Amino acid sequence: MDKSIPAGSLRGELTPPCSKSYAQRALAASLLADGRSVLHNLAYCDDTRAAVRCIETLGASVQRIDRQTLAVEGGLDPVGNRLFVGESGLAARLFTPIAALCGFPVRIEGEGTLLHRPMAMLVEPLRALGVEVRDGGGYLPIEVRGPIRGGRVEVDGSLSSQFVTGLLLALPVAGRDTVIRVHDPVSTPYLDMTIAAAAAFGVEILHEQYREFYIAGGQRYRPAELRIEGDWSAASALLVAGATAGEVTVRNLSPLSLQADTAICTALERAGAGLVSEADSVTALRRELRAFRFDATQCPDLFPALVALAAAAEGVSVIEGAGRLHSKECDRADTLQEEYARLGIAIDLPDENRMLVRGGAIRPAEVWSHGDHRIAMSLAVAALRCTGGSVTLRDAEVVSKSYPGFYEALDALRIQA
Repeated sequence: MDKSIPAGSLRGELTPPCSKSYAQRALAASLLADGRSVLHNLAYCDDTRAAVRCIETLGASVQRIDRQTLAVEGGLDPVGNRLFVGESGLAARLFTPIAALCGFPVRIEGEGTLLHRPMAMLVEPLRALGVEVRDGGGYLPIEVRGPIRGGRVEVDGSLSSQFVTGLLLALPVAGRDTVIRVHDPVSTPYLDMTIAAAAAFGVEILHEQYREFYIAGGQRYRPAELRIEGDWSAASALLVAGATAGEVTVRNLSPLSLQADTAICTALERAGAGLVSEADSVTALRRELRAFRFDATQCPDLFPALVALAAAAEGVSVIEGAGRLHSKECDRADTLQEEYARLGIAIDLPDENRMLVRGGAIRPAEVWSHGDHRIAMSLAVAALRCTGGSVTLRDAEVVSKSYPGFYEALDALRIQA
């Protein structure tokens, strides 16, 4: 789908979807809990649908109580031996170790860009824990046969924390205690989220500086009732839209959230945006923006929103952590450089770590999302500042991966001339 996005100013308030990162963790824990869990504020997007499919295949009974409330009758008792995770990298890396709790082969399959995202960093740890693994050269599809057992294992954490997350949620159910040693851990706020999700269901995970995790075997997940908090990843694009094109209030956001992307507030402040934080909302207001420096190593999903912010700032902004972008839905570093060049914004990648963005005017152009939901949202936000025309975004529908109503939200905020 192509979408024409005209320039415009925004004013108003809205509520983003729930955090899909937390929702998928809560769904996995609900599966492993014997009994009925209730998850409030769980809105569907492509990735949460993938997680729901996985837990149903693995034995959970799922009931939609209302538009944003889900009841899950847990219990690992698979009704099939194939898990289809769509394009969700987290679902693939989360449910592969959980599937390895089963004593028979389970095949994990995906589609689209996920087929080019690595799974190799899970293969050797699973084998070390007694799992038979057949993989396609380090990529999906992958077949596992458990049961997974505890023990000592080492994991390369330099590419993504998702490989660790799957093990952390599966291994408390194993028969033996486990020590996981993680080399070069990244995105540690997401590991905090995993530990908190497990704790909400009565499971304890201990660690020392994210480099060694201690997991007692034989634990039992207890059913829980909890509310899934709003998604700071989706909110980051909306807040940048407010900071560059008007005034936007985003509700259902906890300033105490463990989500890594709460760091967008720090970036907005450094850029000189107006920012008002309250108990459950954040407002971003347009001001004269200045170049900023920001390290996004621990929150790489912020890069697309940060580039839209830097493009509106006076001078050259420096964003660190660009090496984390090569194994996302696309190579986000190269894609941001290529597509923002079409809009008239110069981005330099002088080394593996840094991205330099020179702010300037946005010109009319046709740009492409490259099948990446966060790239699409970033380009749509930048298009609000277009002079002399509009921006056409190809494959705009990919936002359904995380925020199906994104364009409608922007349109609802537009100030009518």
